[in-house]
Amino acid sequence: MIDLLLGLQWGDEGKGKIVDVLTSKYDIVARFQGGPNAGHTLEFDQKKHVLHTIPSGIFHENSMNIVGNGVVIDPVIFKAELDKLIPHDNSIISKLKISRKAHLILPTHALLDKASELQKGKSKIGSTLKGIGPTYMDKTGRNGLRVGDLEFDTWKDKFNALSQKHLELIGNYQVELDFDIEKLNATFFEAVEFMRRIEFIDSENYLHKAINDNKKILAEGAQGSLLDIDFGTYPFVTSSNTTAAGACTGLGIAPNQIKNVIGIFKAYTTRVGSGPFPTELFDKDGETLARVGNEFGATTGRPRRCGWLDLVALKYAIRINGVTELNMMKADVLSGFDKLKVCTHYNYKGESIEHLPFDINEKYVQPIYKEFKGWSQDITAISDPSEFPEELNEYIAFIEQELKTPIKIVSVGPDRTQTIFRDAIG
Repeated sequence: MIDLLLGLQWGDEGKGKIVDVLTSKYDIVARFQGGPNAGHTLEFDQKKHVLHTIPSGIFHENSMNIVGNGVVIDPVIFKAELDKLIPHDNSIISKLKISRKAHLILPTHALLDKASELQKGKSKIGSTLKGIGPTYMDKTGRNGLRVGDLEFDTWKDKFNALSQKHLELIGNYQVELDFDIEKLNATFFEAVEFMRRIEFIDSENYLHKAINDNKKILAEGAQGSLLDIDFGTYPFVTSSNTTAAGACTGLGIAPNQIKNVIGIFKAYTTRVGSGPFPTELFDKDGETLARVGNEFGATTGRPRRCGWLDLVALKYAIRINGVTELNMMKADVLSGFDKLKVCTHYNYKGESIEHLPFDINEKYVQPIYKEFKGWSQDITAISDPSEFPEELNEYIAFIEQELKTPIKIVSVGPDRTQTIFRDAIG
């Protein structure tokens, strides 16, 4: 049995926390796409951990964690991540396996990323500059270096050929980059040797066997559905398929093996980097959401743009993913607002629509809102849904009714314990 968990907005929805909360129900947690631009924050026992590549089930004793073939891995970032985690749990290496088919991010991939963004100037995408886009380009261009290549003596020949190609490309950009390639490569080679401590596997075969053995598997996505390379707000998207289909290609599992699709969304909306954002706020309400929600990127530290909940975009994400249940995050951030707004439709070129059009640029799209009464009660200490303010219950009920999907979990704070399980109202 495979359940799938993914984000329904522009990322940063709180997927890591929910994976951590749910992991005790699963034997395997498998990450299926993305790279170290992901930042999954887990908080428990008064400690905060930020994961970039490693699946969010890593802190549970009985779970195996798989980095799938759809993920791109920077060995240097991967080593740094493990160096921070191992002191907290010496068994982490034994709970982690990496797909041989996962692609590696080379130092020159990150340099290419920086050169490309610099050349674009004001038209930049808002890349995290981790080299993820160029790595996926080499993957689809059939030039990439994969984890399995490290098991052969010829891997450095492939590395050198690809690095040289990248350096020649960088030379064609009209930008200045200051770097020491020999130092970068030496750090990369050291990190590769560290990675060899982890077992490399044919992950699709491993997962097929686990399915036959009736193991419970949770597939974990990174980023969010609106950043999907095909279905997101292109070109301001990531370089992989963040939607449910990405779990099939990123792990080698069949669609009919997926049972539940768990969609994660914030009680409001945020976005990092460039791109259209219909419900974005530029007033005190937006500032309050950012401040109270501590809306800064877990990977980059960049401030997140904030706005009201967008049900048009959410409905779209639910449809393309086949979401069966919802988890609403950061409900506590809305405490203290006199009024809340929810976007129910778009005014698109003078017409009221409730579907996501091809282009949601502000020149064509203006949000149409429904207003709700807010609540003043601090809900961070609530332990049961019966304690919710009536205004929060009304807010949740309306969202469930509009989305026609049950909200099974409401998060009222960052800690593992601040997670409320509930029965659907609708």
